[in-house]
Amino acid sequence: MPDAKPAWHFSTLLAAPHRLSFFTAACVMAAAALWWWAEIMARAGAWPSPATALPPTFVHAVVMSLGFLPLFFSGFLFTAGPKWLQMPDVPARAILPAVATTGAGWVLVLCGAHLHHLLSALGGLLATCGWAMLAGRFIGLLRRSRARDKLHASLIAVASALGVLAMLSAAAGLALNDYRVIHLAAQLGLWLFIVPVYVSVAHRMIPFFTASALPILDAWRPNWLLWTLLSFVGLQGLWVVTDALGWQGVILSSLRAFSSVAGGLLVLGLAVRWGLVQSLRIRLLAMLHIGFVWLGLTLCLDAVAQLMGDGLWNLLPLHALTMGFLGSILLAMATRVSCGHSGRTLTADNLAWGLFWGLQVAVVLRLSAIVWPAQSGWLLLGGATAWLVVMGGWALRYGRWYGLPRVDGRPG
Repeated sequence: MPDAKPAWHFSTLLAAPHRLSFFTAACVMAAAALWWWAEIMARAGAWPSPATALPPTFVHAVVMSLGFLPLFFSGFLFTAGPKWLQMPDVPARAILPAVATTGAGWVLVLCGAHLHHLLSALGGLLATCGWAMLAGRFIGLLRRSRARDKLHASLIAVASALGVLAMLSAAAGLALNDYRVIHLAAQLGLWLFIVPVYVSVAHRMIPFFTASALPILDAWRPNWLLWTLLSFVGLQGLWVVTDALGWQGVILSSLRAFSSVAGGLLVLGLAVRWGLVQSLRIRLLAMLHIGFVWLGLTLCLDAVAQLMGDGLWNLLPLHALTMGFLGSILLAMATRVSCGHSGRTLTADNLAWGLFWGLQVAVVLRLSAIVWPAQSGWLLLGGATAWLVVMGGWALRYGRWYGLPRVDGRPG
């Protein structure tokens, strides 16, 4: 008689930190995608718009920038982080209260969008507390570590601390029902927290993964390159502040366009140097490299937005960043961790590959809605639908894995 298939259990989520964190992140990500799709459908006239306590754009800005990504970070940081820092593994139970608090906070943010803005603010505050606990635990690992190379972990720790401030500011914006505060918190949260974490991890891992799979390439990643990349990222944060202060004009726009083009060309050139062309033969590597290219395109599109001088064009680099760069790298890295730590082959199968290209379609549709406003209705709907299918499909597929034991029978 053949062995019965293993059953899915919530308790299995506590077998490893990435299981708990990724599962919670996937739930928040899928819920946010479904909520935004329902809003876009209502705008298209598919059904009546539900009552709202906050403009949906406010909540969309916060959840899509600061919501599910830090939860994915915690899964990675407490899986790879202890190895980087030569510290003992962190049990999933140790981060359970923080992960649960963060996830519950973001659910309240979505619920408060239709019930009361103070409920959303409370959710934002809970999410902030949860992330503060997670960041504090990682900083504690860093302080106790005696590893020689702690540069990447240190940069991530600093960015994570700034993330606490960004989340707290977003919660204040929700409490005040003030989009200026929410917009500033989301933008600074992206450029001073989310993107620096991505860039630090990319600098360490993309060359390593590529050289491991393609020995003809070297794992070239000098530290000066990391500092240069982070300098261009920091400049984007500076431009966010100058915009908020109303410091605008030809000189500042020209400086911003110049710095953005320079940063974009550096990233695109680096993508080629790290093996973009060679990586296209290996799906999981290609996902990482194509995602990194989106960062270069984001910076170049920021220069275009400055030259156009129309505020709506600022949505081009914003969505190239969030959907293209952050979304693509997320799918690549989370899929890799999920495969490797479930005992499966490190590869992107047809479903993962299809979801990745579905994401590229979603990005193109969303950017096209900005470029061709006359057709924005169906383009926005198409982009939101593609995003829901991709992120919801990924959450359903891999969320199931997290509650199942490893296929190779090993613990973890």
